[in-house]
Amino acid sequence: MTPNQIGFALLYLGLFLLIGKWIRIRVKWMQNLFLPSSVIGGFLALILGPQVLGRILKPVTGEESFWSTGLLSPEIMDVWSPLAGLMINVVFASLFLGTVLPNLKKVWHVGGPQLAFGWTLGWGQYVFGLLLAILVLVPFYDMPPFVGALIEMGFEGGHGTAAGMQQTFEELGFSEAYDLAIGLATVGILSGVIIGIAAINWAIRKNKTEVVKDVNESSALKKAGIVEFEYREAAAKMTVRPESIEPLSFHFALIGVAILVGYGLLQGITWLEQAIIGSEFMTYVPLFPLAMIGGIIVQLVFTKIDKAHILDRQMVMRIQGFSLDVLILSAIATVSLDVIGQYLVPFLLLTLVGIIWNVFGLFVLGPRILPTYWFERGIGDFGQSTGITATGLLLMRVVDPEMKSPAYEAFGYKQLVFEPFLGGGLVTALSAPLVFQFGPIPFLIFSAVMLAIGLLTGLFYFGKMKE
Repeated sequence: MTPNQIGFALLYLGLFLLIGKWIRIRVKWMQNLFLPSSVIGGFLALILGPQVLGRILKPVTGEESFWSTGLLSPEIMDVWSPLAGLMINVVFASLFLGTVLPNLKKVWHVGGPQLAFGWTLGWGQYVFGLLLAILVLVPFYDMPPFVGALIEMGFEGGHGTAAGMQQTFEELGFSEAYDLAIGLATVGILSGVIIGIAAINWAIRKNKTEVVKDVNESSALKKAGIVEFEYREAAAKMTVRPESIEPLSFHFALIGVAILVGYGLLQGITWLEQAIIGSEFMTYVPLFPLAMIGGIIVQLVFTKIDKAHILDRQMVMRIQGFSLDVLILSAIATVSLDVIGQYLVPFLLLTLVGIIWNVFGLFVLGPRILPTYWFERGIGDFGQSTGITATGLLLMRVVDPEMKSPAYEAFGYKQLVFEPFLGGGLVTALSAPLVFQFGPIPFLIFSAVMLAIGLLTGLFYFGKMKE
């Protein structure tokens, strides 16, 4: 593969992102679903690529024809396939860069109920997913037990986490889990937005919301994904002078350092494990959770030495957002429809179990765990546990556009404790290797205990609080 082919493959990414944005602007029902342009572009690339258009044209044009792979050549697909696994390291290394840890008392008071609720939803996905695997998927479909962890990986973790686990799935002997996880992440985003918008409409009609009373309040520009003129502000701050180093370059370099720190940690832990214990468990662990720890270490260092405040959170978020767009588009475009078709019934069962648990959590557990503004706060965690963090934020923005409720603040505090473990954190990354190494029963018991802690703390402690 030549450098020109790699370059053109990356240019195609930008083209499909723009087409996705154009479709979002022109198609009203996609606006109403608040679908990201990366998801739209990814589906379009999937349809126009070898998986769909190529299969339709191949019998007509022949296997040697350019059209046998649709509009996307094999070289483009070869470049796109590993992109998601690379970009997830950028996304996770950026999670805590530029953030400031708030007062712990406030975190506990405001974010505690949110953490209990999110913790319950996350661990519940493991419990019911593993039960489904043990009782149905392993005996009847000859699948490995760790597929029970795919609900949390795909729903909570999203495309990035699923992509980051690709090599791990291959080493565990079931590479098909990657395509299933990407499929679950895609269905999760769609169901999260569709069910979330439906839930918001229901909540408004039933007077369950305390802020917004009309879901159609959004302007035409907002539905199209364009910031209204009066709300436009700088995307990031110029904290360093361009003649010394471009601010974008500086922040990208810091993220690179965070990833390198994470890589060093992973290599060191792997070496110690092999030298002291003689096992190879850490060889199954992907890089991205360690990249997140690397980001925390870099942030701690900058907290001590950065007296001029040159580390700008907004700039970090722009890099993170770009990486996430590339990640989602490339992951959806390269998913194998063959694998999903081969395991269609298990895929549908995993999807159904995950959605039912999340809907139960929102409508039954949410009012009982979250002491105030339960719907505004609960819909954010529902969105995250069904789709990704961005889905949760999107739904909260619909139901609380001016941030009048404590939903955003509580959600942010929760992430400080939640993200290092679930939703793509250490537990998400370690779950499949742990189930593979020790069997599903020990991890199921552990997950049930974690679920009980979150549920009981939420129901009998935070649920009784009045803010």
